[in-house]
Amino acid sequence: MRTNNFRGRDWIDAEIDFNREEWETLIHVALDLKRRHAMDDDQTEILKGKTLFSMFFNQSLRTRCTFAAGIQQLGGFYTELDPGKTYTPARKGFDIPYKTERIADVARVLDQVGDAIAIRMYGPPAHWIYGFANSTLKEFAHYAGNPIINMECDKFHPCQALADLITIRERFGTFKGVNLTMSWAYSGSIEKPRAVPQSVVLAAAKMGMNVTLSHPKGFELDPEVISSCEKFSDQSEGSFRIINDFDEGFRGAHVVYPKSWGSVPCFNYTDKTGKTVKEQDHKEAERLNEAAKGWKTTAKQMALADKQGIYMHCLPADRGQEVDDDVIDGPQSVVIDEAENRLHAQKAIMALIMGGRR
Repeated sequence: MRTNNFRGRDWIDAEIDFNREEWETLIHVALDLKRRHAMDDDQTEILKGKTLFSMFFNQSLRTRCTFAAGIQQLGGFYTELDPGKTYTPARKGFDIPYKTERIADVARVLDQVGDAIAIRMYGPPAHWIYGFANSTLKEFAHYAGNPIINMECDKFHPCQALADLITIRERFGTFKGVNLTMSWAYSGSIEKPRAVPQSVVLAAAKMGMNVTLSHPKGFELDPEVISSCEKFSDQSEGSFRIINDFDEGFRGAHVVYPKSWGSVPCFNYTDKTGKTVKEQDHKEAERLNEAAKGWKTTAKQMALADKQGIYMHCLPADRGQEVDDDVIDGPQSVVIDEAENRLHAQKAIMALIMGGRR
């Protein structure tokens, strides 16, 4: 297990950029930190004196509290820089006098006084342009020498994916032979990003699971994500398939992960020059969403899964829409375990990219 190749690296497209061995190392470190936390072992020397800056362009509970607690448990400092309360970082062409500050300046200043920058951005703050937030994080990385941590953008949520893998490893002891279904689920909101489903299918395929992606037509994921899933699945000797049948996705699954995400018409799409090639259509998005209102996880749905199957969700879940209370609060649900594992996953990420040996 090599840890010296983590220091200073960005955690942005981690499902793509970090290899399987490195993901295994992160899981191992997270589980060790979790064990030490349970035994009340002192961990404050790991990142003693290090400072993490966070920027939340969107609301947050789990991500916010676990990063804040995690860096302090490792002996570091947490400083939250709310966009709007500070000058809001902006890309060229999106400047507003006396309200924004160019990312080139923000990133270089923070680089001089801290040790990592963690950012969450998607949806309205990213102008509903698919990939805008991901590119924003990469612009920060271009100007900052210290690591940039993706706390969820419009493409990926690698922190959640790592916590999910830890939870699956704890439950099944392995990834080989585990059938995981990432399924779309109905919600009254059409504004949810694709980040979680894209990260989960990528990470699961990379680790060799048998991955099923289930969604109604119109809710397709990024073609580049699908292509990478197919490649990772071949490399890891797992499997990957896409279906449009809610019930079929549950049958025989060891892990079911039914979660809402926005349909293709929810987003604006631009080419590499920034020219709009497809404009969002929220009326069509609403139509697609309402047409799939039956995609809700019930006890009947869970009965289709493997007898030892588990229900996962990143939270917050829209109870009564995505899932019934008796499922999310039932014996097969591991959603609180997932939430706890966010703490240990993020501690592992920070410990390895902000600390470790040179």
